[in-house]
Amino acid sequence: MKFFQVILVAFVCCISCNENNADNTASNSGEPVEQEKQSFFPVTDFIKGQLQDIRKDGINPLKFTTANGKTDSAWLKIEDFEKEIGPFLSPVIDSTNLTSLFTEKRFLDQTINAFTFTYDPVKQIPDSFAFQRWDVYVDPQKNTVSRIFLIKKIAADKKQLLTWVPGVNCKIVTVYDDGKGKSGIEKDVTIKWDF
Repeated sequence: MKFFQVILVAFVCCISCNENNADNTASNSGEPVEQEKQSFFPVTDFIKGQLQDIRKDGINPLKFTTANGKTDSAWLKIEDFEKEIGPFLSPVIDSTNLTSLFTEKRFLDQTINAFTFTYDPVKQIPDSFAFQRWDVYVDPQKNTVSRIFLIKKIAADKKQLLTWVPGVNCKIVTVYDDGKGKSGIEKDVTIKWDF
């Protein structure tokens, strides 16, 4: 966990420094500044690190599934938890493979008191890449990730939305939209590991 906090602090500092340098270069020379390579937050590695922490702590998460108006709960083995999260670990979200498809926007959102890193597509996303967008929220006082939100297309008319709250829980919501006005939540899964 401490490793990822160090990465996060370094990531935020690099971004801040790059913004200041880019602004200074543009204003001093009067010439256009060459676009610097974007540095995306390593979402996949962060979630994998969280899974390792849960495994190391020997925690069995509790899963709540709501579908068709009914809610069931069950304890999960860590292996089953990793299978639940598996679809959100591929393809890998990092700087090496996504800078040509997505752009990062960052700002301090004072309404939720968080640095927000938003990743949106810059062009048509290939069918082989199912992620449509994602956001990373960082607590400015603690310099820790407070939440990650991902949208992944799983079928022509279905998406899964993952909200990950580090050290606490995650929520996977499967939504559908048939394109003819019929849409809704098919399934809502909440997995807790902080009791």
